[in-house]
Amino acid sequence: MKSAVETLNPTRVRLTVEVPFEELKDSLDAAYKKINQQVTVKGFRKGKVPARVIDQRFGRGAVLEEAVNDALPKFYTEAVNEADLNPLGQPDVDITELKDGETLNFTAEVDIRPVIEIPDYSGIEVTVDAVEVTDEDIEKSVEQLRERFASTAPVERAAKDGDVVTIDLEAKVDGEVLADGVASDVSYTIGSGELLDGIDDAVTGLEAGAEATFTSELKGGSAQGKDAEITVKVTAVAQRELPELDDDFAQLASEFDTLDELKADSRKRLENMKRYDQATQAQERVLEELLKLAEIPIPEKLLEDEVNTRKHNVEHHQLGQMGLDLAKYLELQGKTEEEFETETKDAAVKGIKTQFLLDELVSKEKLNVNQEELTEHLMRRAASSGMSPDQFAQAVVEGNQVPMLVGEVARGKALALVVESAKVTDTNGDVVDLEDDEDETESAAETAEAAVEGDAKA
Repeated sequence: MKSAVETLNPTRVRLTVEVPFEELKDSLDAAYKKINQQVTVKGFRKGKVPARVIDQRFGRGAVLEEAVNDALPKFYTEAVNEADLNPLGQPDVDITELKDGETLNFTAEVDIRPVIEIPDYSGIEVTVDAVEVTDEDIEKSVEQLRERFASTAPVERAAKDGDVVTIDLEAKVDGEVLADGVASDVSYTIGSGELLDGIDDAVTGLEAGAEATFTSELKGGSAQGKDAEITVKVTAVAQRELPELDDDFAQLASEFDTLDELKADSRKRLENMKRYDQATQAQERVLEELLKLAEIPIPEKLLEDEVNTRKHNVEHHQLGQMGLDLAKYLELQGKTEEEFETETKDAAVKGIKTQFLLDELVSKEKLNVNQEELTEHLMRRAASSGMSPDQFAQAVVEGNQVPMLVGEVARGKALALVVESAKVTDTNGDVVDLEDDEDETESAAETAEAAVEGDAKA
């Protein structure tokens, strides 16, 4: 076999392949054997029909077609490996010449990963938010904890914002009560926004035993998306009572003996969270600067497929789970369809460029992923997916996704490498040292993967 490569553009090539006919022998033998198992010829046992009889009865052309279809993938793969190409997607194959007993010639056009020159990233400088925890932040954190330990006490008065009411609900569409539109003894905190639009205004001011009617669009059930007439009856009103902020509360809500110790721990936790956010911000901004420095062509077909995949995921998965269609989502976001298309394409471009560039950096720097790094990444992915590590690991193996996880970790290591060489300062002008972050690689892996997957989310 002989092959040659013609570069059509930075992301597409044409392979020209010439195959001597003798190299088709194995495929021809396999073709005769396959046809033998499929046909019946009087006078011959099944599977024992001679090749010459098959040629006479069914035509040599049918045998050649079967043999070529069997052989093409093998010769195409050999040509790709010989040329050291990284193909993307399936090739467009054209048989240019097929002479029985002489030769098979074909061409294959395919998109490839572009050759990328890693830019000098040693001069990248970015600015990030300073890590600052205020007294107000501490008070807010403690107040949120206090809310979790709130109790309720019945009151004989009209309901107001923040009260917990017990309610009965009935939904009608076109005057008919829905089979799944009746609920009793529902506990609801006024102002939480956890039920139907309009319910807060409806129940505010009602005492136990009173009811009100309002119109709201149903978010689920048999009449999802339709406007319904909702009757709500308040059967009980209770006010929330917060515990006193003192040492007793600290002992109730935490492992600390005093309120001061609880507040000190809250400050420490908030500082750690802000440092993590700061590191993520640094990674995102360094990546943005790195992408600006590199010339990265993108195959048109790959970009088209990626845009379509992202749009499908948004419309049929993310929005579907929220009970929205694209038109309603765009209305709520105040966006036009053209703006959505542009944002989706921009996210796809960024995702493809990020993956190409970081993968090239992994190759250039010979970055490897060890078992410990892969296990840590798997544990985090399992936690974020709501699965146990064993369940997630099983799903990964069954889906042949181990190489995907390895790639995610490797890209994280590549990004961490660039971040380490960048100059990062905060808004106070102080230099930020990210090398002390024990989870730097894993954090960078999450940042890189967020960029690859894109921001076009509902």
